[in-house]
Amino acid sequence: EPLQQQRVIREISQRVLALARQARAAGVFVTIDAEEAYRLQLSLKIFASVYTNPALAGWHGFGLAVQSYQKSAVSVIDWLAGLSRQYHRTIPLRLVKGAYWDSEIKWAQQQGLVDYPVFTSKFATDVSYLACVRRLFDNGEYFYPQFASHNAHTLSAVMELARQCSDEHEYEFQRLFGMGEPIYNAIVSNSDWEIPCRIYAPVGDYRELLPYLVRRMLENGANSAFVNQFKQTDIALEALIRDPVAECQKQPSVAQRIALPAALYPDRKNSSGVNLGNLHVLQTLERQISELAEQQYNASPLINGQTSAGRRHPVTNPADQRLIVGEAVYADAVQIKQAIDVADSAFQDWRLAVVEQRARCLGNAADLLEEKQLELVSLCMREGGRTVSDALSEVREAVDFCRYYAHSAITRFSIPVDLPGPVGESNRLSYQGRGIFVCISPWNFPIAIFLGQITAALVAGNTVIAKPASATMLTAMRCIQLLHEAGVPQNMLQFVSCSGDQLLQHCLNDPRIAGVAFTGSTDTAQKINQQLARHTKIIPLIAETGGQNVMIADSTALLQQVVVDAIQSAFNSAGQRCSALRVLFIDTQIADQVIEKLVGAMRELIIGDPLQFKTDVGPVINQHAVKTLNQHLQRMQKEAHVWYQCQLAEQLSSGSYFAPCLIELDHMSQLTEEVFGPVLHVIRYSTGSLDQVIRAVNATGYGLTLGIQSRLDKTINTIINKAHVGNVYVNRNMIGAVVGSQPFGGMGLSGTGPKAGGPDYLKRFAIEQTVSINTAAVGGNTELLNNQPLSTIQE
Repeated sequence: EPLQQQRVIREISQRVLALARQARAAGVFVTIDAEEAYRLQLSLKIFASVYTNPALAGWHGFGLAVQSYQKSAVSVIDWLAGLSRQYHRTIPLRLVKGAYWDSEIKWAQQQGLVDYPVFTSKFATDVSYLACVRRLFDNGEYFYPQFASHNAHTLSAVMELARQCSDEHEYEFQRLFGMGEPIYNAIVSNSDWEIPCRIYAPVGDYRELLPYLVRRMLENGANSAFVNQFKQTDIALEALIRDPVAECQKQPSVAQRIALPAALYPDRKNSSGVNLGNLHVLQTLERQISELAEQQYNASPLINGQTSAGRRHPVTNPADQRLIVGEAVYADAVQIKQAIDVADSAFQDWRLAVVEQRARCLGNAADLLEEKQLELVSLCMREGGRTVSDALSEVREAVDFCRYYAHSAITRFSIPVDLPGPVGESNRLSYQGRGIFVCISPWNFPIAIFLGQITAALVAGNTVIAKPASATMLTAMRCIQLLHEAGVPQNMLQFVSCSGDQLLQHCLNDPRIAGVAFTGSTDTAQKINQQLARHTKIIPLIAETGGQNVMIADSTALLQQVVVDAIQSAFNSAGQRCSALRVLFIDTQIADQVIEKLVGAMRELIIGDPLQFKTDVGPVINQHAVKTLNQHLQRMQKEAHVWYQCQLAEQLSSGSYFAPCLIELDHMSQLTEEVFGPVLHVIRYSTGSLDQVIRAVNATGYGLTLGIQSRLDKTINTIINKAHVGNVYVNRNMIGAVVGSQPFGGMGLSGTGPKAGGPDYLKRFAIEQTVSINTAAVGGNTELLNNQPLSTIQE
C-alpha cells in the first residue's frame, strides 16, 4: 500500500533480502514481479533497497520482471540500467507483455485518472515489447534478458534484434508450463541457435493456484492470443505474423478504441481522481494537506446569503479533541422561520426557471468542487475524521452527483413526455418542483450525501433548506458557499445549522414544507415520518437509513479475497458507513482459516490520526460513539467470543478512538440493533443451511447491502433472488457505491427509496402533471385528413 510506503519498504525489503540470501547460497536466481501500475514505484523502491544491500554484493542473480504493456516499461529499463551501472552487477530482467491488462484499465477508470498506465491495444504492447528488447540489447552489459512469450513473431523478432547487435549477448526464452510447447520445441531442437529456454511453473496449494491457472487459460484462450490462433486451421499464416508496427499505424486513436477515464460515461464527465500510487503525487498531496491543517472555519445560519450572529461553539477534531477546527453558531426558531419564508417566496421563480439553467448551476458546482478538492479533503479529514483516500472518494462522489443529476434533469424534466392516445388528442406528462424541500444529512458523508440530496432537490425545481449534521457543520457550510458561488441563487438555498429537535419543532411542522430528504438512523427517520404525518397534506419522505449488513462466504470462496473485502467493508471509515459490513457468515469448512487470516490482517491495521497518511482506521465521530461501542463490546464479552481487538497507542488518548474488533456470534438474533463502528461479527453456517441464513438476514427487517463470496453461479443467484436487500455485491467489497453505476438505497427498515444516484431519484422530488388537449375541437384533425386517401374521406 503506497500510503504506508515507509513501513512497506522496511518490512518487505527485509523479507525479500532474507529470501535472496538463501537463493544466493543455493545458486538460484530470484525474480521479483512488479505487476500492478499502482504499486510499480513502490516495488522499484523495494527492489533497489534489496539490490543495493551489501549482503548481495557481487551476486548477479537478483532480478525484476517488467511488463511491456505498461507505458513506463522503457523508462523502468533505463532506471535499472543506471542502478546496474552504479553497483557493477548484472540484473536478470524477465520481460513479459503483462497479464492483467483488463484490471489496469478498470483501475484507471475507477480512479478517474487522466490516462491509462498501459497501452490500450495488443499491437501497441507488441511494439513496446520490441522497444524494450532493443533497449536491453543496447545496454547488454547491465542485463541478462529473459524473454517470456508464446508468440512466434515476437520470439523471431528477438532473435533477429540479437543478431543485429554488434556485441553478442546472452539471453534466454521463457514459457509457461503447459503452454507454447510446439514453438519452444522448434527452438530447442535447432542446434544452430543454442538459446536456453526455461519453463516457468507455478507451485503451491490448489486454492492459490486455481485462480492463477484460470487466469492464464482465459488469457491464452482469447481470440487475439497467438497460442489460440496458432491452433486454428482457418487462420492464415500471414495473420499470425503481422508486423505490429504497421498494425499500430492502421489503428484508430485511443479515444476511439477505449474511452479515456474522464469519458467513461457517455452522457457526463467522470470525476477526476488522484493516483495515490504515484509517490511524487502522494508526497505533494501530503505537503498540501499539511499546509491546510491550521486553517480555521466558521459555520452559522445562512439565510438569503446573510450569515447570522449568535453564540459560538468550538468544533474539535475527533482525532485530537484539543485541536479546534473552527466555530459554529446554531440557528434559533426565528432564523428557522426566516429561512422558510425566504424559500417559500422564491419557489415560484425557481420552479419556472428553465431546467437547463438549474442544471448549469450543478455543472458549475462540480467544476468548483474539483477546483477546491484539496481544501474539502483537508476539512473532511479534520472535522469528520476521514482518511485521505476516503475523503478524496467523497469529493469525487459529490462531483458525480452534481453531473449525474444535472444530466438526468435535462433528459427527464426539460421536455414534456408525449403519451399515446386516440386521434385528435394530445397527451403530455411533465415534471415540476414540489416546493420547499428540507434536506437533512448525516455526519459520516458531510460532502457527498449532503450535496447529493441538495442538488437533486434543486435541479428538480425545489427551493431547499439544508440542515447539516451537528458534528460536521463546517464542511457543510463550505459546500453551501460553493453552491452559491456556482450560481445557485441565494434565496433558493438556505443553510440552517440547528439541532434535530429544533428542526422537528420549528421547521417540519410548518405547512409550507413540501418534502423531506433524510439520511441517518432508522429511529430518526421514524420520528420525522410521524411529524410529517400530522400535516393535512401528504408530504413525501425520501429516507436512507441504516442496515444490518451481511456478507456470505461459501466453501468455494477465495480466502484472501474474502479477508481483503471483509476488512475493507467493515473497517474503512472506522465502520461508520450505512453500507458497512456488520456480520460475516462463513461456511464451516473455511471458517477457521478465514478467522485466522482476519485476525492476521487486523494485526496489521494502523489506527491513528487521518492526517498521517499511513492511517488505516481513524477515529469514530465523538466520545458518545466510543461509549456506545464500548457498551456493545462489554455485552459481547459476556454473550459471545471476542477473537481479537486491535491495540490503541497511548498518544491517541485525546481522540475519540475505538479499536476495531472481531467477535464470533452463535446467531444473528444476538444483534439487537445496528452497531455503527469498526466491529465485525462472524457466524459459522453449514453448507446445507444457506436458506436459514437468508431467512435470518431477512428477519432483521433491514435491507441495505449484502455481500456474496462464491464461485458458484447457482449459489450466487439463489442468494440474490431470496435476499430482501437493495444493493448486492458479488466477489468484491460492499462499500463505495458509484453514482449512476450502482444506485444506492435499501428497503424495509433501511429506507424508502428511490435509490440515490439512480434514474428514478429525481422523480420523487417532483410532482407530475398530465395535460390532455382535444386538438380536434377547432373542427378536425388536419394531419389525419392530409395523410388519408381521397376515397376514404369521401366514404
